[in-house]
Amino acid sequence: MLREITLGQYYPADSPIHKLDPRTKLFTTMIYIISIFCFKGPVAFAVITAALAMVIYLSKVPFSYMVRGLKTIVFILIFAGILNLFMTPGRELVSFWKLTISYEGAKNASLMLFRMIYLIIGTSVMTLTTTPNQLTDGLEAALKPMKKIKVPVHEIAMMMSIALRFIPILIEETDKIMKAQMARGADFESGGLIKKTKAMIPLLVPLFVSAFRRANDLALAMEARCYSGGEGRTKMLPLKYENRDRITYVISIVYLVAICVLRRFPF
Repeated sequence: MLREITLGQYYPADSPIHKLDPRTKLFTTMIYIISIFCFKGPVAFAVITAALAMVIYLSKVPFSYMVRGLKTIVFILIFAGILNLFMTPGRELVSFWKLTISYEGAKNASLMLFRMIYLIIGTSVMTLTTTPNQLTDGLEAALKPMKKIKVPVHEIAMMMSIALRFIPILIEETDKIMKAQMARGADFESGGLIKKTKAMIPLLVPLFVSAFRRANDLALAMEARCYSGGEGRTKMLPLKYENRDRITYVISIVYLVAICVLRRFPF
C-alpha cells in the first residue's frame, strides 16, 4: 500500500505542463481548487471534468499512476460519505431501522466525494509535474510581497520543500522496516482494524528514530555549508515567465469566470 502514495513524487516527462513556470502551476491549482468548491449544476461539473481531463492528457502522466493516491484514502472517503449521507436532515428518500437517507444527504455526500477525489487528482498534477526545487522557488517567489510585513517567506518555502522531499524517503524507509519485521515473523495484514493498528506500533518507533536521525544529519549538513536563511541568496536558475505562462494565466481566469457565470445559472 505504501507504494501507492504519490504525494511528493515527481514524474519526469516532456510535456507542456512540465515546462510551465512553477508560479503559474501554483496559481492555476489555486483557481482549480476554488472552482471545485464553488461550482453549481451539471454543466459546470462537465466543464471542470473536461478541464481536468485536458490537463491530465497534456501532462503525459499515466492516469493509472495519478489515481494511485486515492487508494490510500478510500476509508476516509467512505467514512466521510456515510456521515454526510445519514447525518444530513432533509426530505426523506429511504428509511430503515433508525437510519434515514434524505435527498439533501445524498446530494451532499455525492458532492463531497466528487470534490475530495477531484481535489486529490488536481493537486497531484502539480506535484507530479513539478520538482521540489521548482515548487520551493515558485512558492517563495509567489509569497515574496509578504516579506514587507516580516513574514519568513524563504524559511516557509524551505520547510515545505524539505517536507516534500522527505515523503518518498520515509515511505521507502517504512517499506524496508516492514519487510525486515515481516522476515522476523511480524504480521501486518491479518486481523481486524484494531489488530492491524496494534501491529503498526513496533513499526512507528524505528521509523521515528530514523526520521529524527535524518533530520539531524540534514541540520548538520546545512550548518557545515554555512546556511543562514534566504537573505542575500541568489538563484542558479532564476524564474522567468514565457508566452505559454501568460496564455495559461488567461485561460485560467477565463475558466474561473465561466464557472462563476454557470454558478449563477445552474441548469
